Amino acid sequence: MSGNSIGKFFRLMSFGESHGSAVGGVIDGCPAGIALSADFIQGELNRRRPGQSEVSTPRKEEDTVEILSGIFEGKSTGMPIGFLVRNQNQNSKDYNHLKDLYRPSHADYTWEKKYGIRDYRGGGRSSAREHIARVVAGAVAKQVLAGYGISIRAYTSQVGPIAVTRPYQELPLERAEDNIVRCPDAGIAEEMIALIRQLRDEGDSVGGIVSCVIQGVPAGLGEPVFDRFQARLAHAMMSINATKGFEYGSGFAAASMQGSGHNDSFVMKGSEVHTATNRSGGIQGGVTNGEDIYFRVAFKPVATIMKRQETVTRDGKEVTLEAHGRHDPCVIPRAVPVVEAMAAIVVLDMLLEARTDWGR
Repeated sequence: MSGNSIGKFFRLMSFGESHGSAVGGVIDGCPAGIALSADFIQGELNRRRPGQSEVSTPRKEEDTVEILSGIFEGKSTGMPIGFLVRNQNQNSKDYNHLKDLYRPSHADYTWEKKYGIRDYRGGGRSSAREHIARVVAGAVAKQVLAGYGISIRAYTSQVGPIAVTRPYQELPLERAEDNIVRCPDAGIAEEMIALIRQLRDEGDSVGGIVSCVIQGVPAGLGEPVFDRFQARLAHAMMSINATKGFEYGSGFAAASMQGSGHNDSFVMKGSEVHTATNRSGGIQGGVTNGEDIYFRVAFKPVATIMKRQETVTRDGKEVTLEAHGRHDPCVIPRAVPVVEAMAAIVVLDMLLEARTDWGR
């Protein structure tokens, strides 16, 4: 199985399955001498872990990270950073009834066709528990980026039809962690929570959108033609489980606009060139222009629901599936730190690719 790594200069390889003994990864390319806080890494994992609220899966996992290498006396050594998180609360018996059938909209059928074998316990490696490795790598990348004034903030901007309509510039993004859906608009957050509760009680699920803002990225990052900044960013975001769409800047709305209303005029702010508007989302010609990088990621409803669904078995028999187990009614709140992590990995990787002078 290939495709388990991401990045060129700051590189993550992840390993592990949902019901295996552990999940983890190896980070290669972290610059040496960076102060890395284990508490910060754990704090990022706590934002993603299951069982954190009534709108997430009730599976209880501490998700305690064990750093195996690459950090000495609180600083990166420049060597590979190995880490793992042990699985502690698997209920594999909940999946016995899935051994010989394919769950609708899951990876069961496609992975079995590709590999000839699959781990039916929670989806094995197709489970979102693989995201643990991404969050750890993202936490490392965030700490490196902080030294260069680069910050990343994601938030829940839509759950089902309930959406935040104000632009991110008018939102208190630092308040997103104040509620269990991670929405910076408190009033909209309550509506989102009510909808998720309703669908959870009905045995259903709901999708939504995570928006993200990256600030402080210098102009000039991105490699034309195939490694444009937005292409690398889209690749990272679309690798996250349950993603269905990616857009940056004006996104799909640009299709209905005219050039006269869409172009970002250049202006001088002091001695620096800026744009009067930011419909480009901080990226022009595949290269960052120094403005805020703004993008959105759409997620589908969680595929495992408690309603009866029609499917087929491995031998072609049509059956009715009644799912069991512990699942999120909405993936969006726990996807927020994953989106931030993947953004951090991409930004740091492209900074290193640009041969940034780290001053070490």
